[in-house]
Amino acid sequence: MYWHKRLVTMAMALLIAVGVSGVVPAASSAQERGLESLKQTGQAFRNVAKKVSPAVVFIKVEKEVSSQGTTEFYSPFGSPFDDEFFRRFFGAPPGFENPHRQQPQKRRQAGQGSGFLITPDGYIITNNHVVGDADLVSVQMNDGREYEAEIVGTDPGSDLAVIKIDESDLPFLKLGSSEKLEVGDWVLAVGNPFGLSHTLTAGVVSAKGRSGIGLNDYEDFIQTDAAINPGNSGGPLVNLDGEVVGINTAIFSRSGGYMGIGFAIPVDMAKNIKSQLIEHGEVKRGRLGVYIQDMTPDLAESFGLDEVEGILVTQVIEDSPAEDAGLKQGDVILQIDGDKLDKVASFRNRIALTAPGTKVSLLILRDGKEMTFKVKIGKQTERDNTTSGSRDIPEIGLTLQDLTPELEKRFGYENEEGVLVTGVDRGSLAERAGIRQGSLILEIGRKKVTSVQQAKTLLKENKRDSILLLVKEGDGLRYIAIKTNPK
Repeated sequence: MYWHKRLVTMAMALLIAVGVSGVVPAASSAQERGLESLKQTGQAFRNVAKKVSPAVVFIKVEKEVSSQGTTEFYSPFGSPFDDEFFRRFFGAPPGFENPHRQQPQKRRQAGQGSGFLITPDGYIITNNHVVGDADLVSVQMNDGREYEAEIVGTDPGSDLAVIKIDESDLPFLKLGSSEKLEVGDWVLAVGNPFGLSHTLTAGVVSAKGRSGIGLNDYEDFIQTDAAINPGNSGGPLVNLDGEVVGINTAIFSRSGGYMGIGFAIPVDMAKNIKSQLIEHGEVKRGRLGVYIQDMTPDLAESFGLDEVEGILVTQVIEDSPAEDAGLKQGDVILQIDGDKLDKVASFRNRIALTAPGTKVSLLILRDGKEMTFKVKIGKQTERDNTTSGSRDIPEIGLTLQDLTPELEKRFGYENEEGVLVTGVDRGSLAERAGIRQGSLILEIGRKKVTSVQQAKTLLKENKRDSILLLVKEGDGLRYIAIKTNPK
């Protein structure tokens, strides 16, 4: 009996030993494979950093400004908040506002951002909001060399700009393809956040084709969780081959700091724009001459569509290429040159980037029948004549934006109807009346307003010495009377 128990105990010990000897090496092997994979990823990032950093530049700008007797948000000693990128999308931080109103005076304002070389003879891509209004632009290379830069051309509509330094044999970056990007792909952002030169951050592509954000006139953003901060503006977003796939432009933040959502202009859009800026110093955009809106399930059913597709024409502008071609209100544009359409933003961008004089083919659904129209694209001479998206109202100093699902969620205006205030000019009638960026205008002259185009019409029709607005700010409502002839 004793030997029987002894043999059983030895057998069990042997089985345990065999099991352990079989498990430990397997676990150890898996761990080693995991570490090796991480090392390979790290090596890939290092390779990209070495390849890209020499062509990324630190941009410093100066311009002369007048305080105009309004409250200022700038520090005379310089700070991260002097970055136009930061003020434009975050506003000033609590406690940073100067409580004293200044007398009108001239002063020098400093700013900073990033950019990257695209040719060996010194052409650099950056953001318009970095250099657009600058009197002096200087560029600092990775090796410490500094140059004065010339502004070749700017494009506020896309927030892109090209500048140039007088040098040759410079390192430059290859422009890749944003079309080939997939959600989940690794991307790296390189720039100079808060003046910390040549910083690299890694992340993935979170989404593509983001529009309706309210930042630019023409939006088709790549969304990424690679950290982007003030000073990164204009820097490259690159893939693991070191090719530029986007230009870092903005972040979404409720706190004033990075929250994991960054936006980059796709390089495929930038290619067309930078070529025009280099060749002409400006961008010549195409014009169709229609107001359009996205299709919804209810609208699709009403227009006899089996699925939600196409772009709905809400108005055809008189004497426009669209009218000349025979387009009518209520048409549904299904395709352009054989490519299916499902978003206003992408269609609008495509028309805008089509050279004036080019003929395009539009597949239209009208009264349940498909029809093809040939349209000769015209030349755009005014902002936003392809859609009713964003408009300047210079008479009272407002910039308005149609509500989109993303803007509703961002500003907390779900299930509301109105137009969003995306900009208030300093010293304007609107600012003096107390209207603030992010407010929602529900009524103009006691009439409900649901689109920017309608808002413009109501403001134009106003014959009184004041304009009565019903405005929502957060959860509160209030009436605001803007004096159009203040004394």
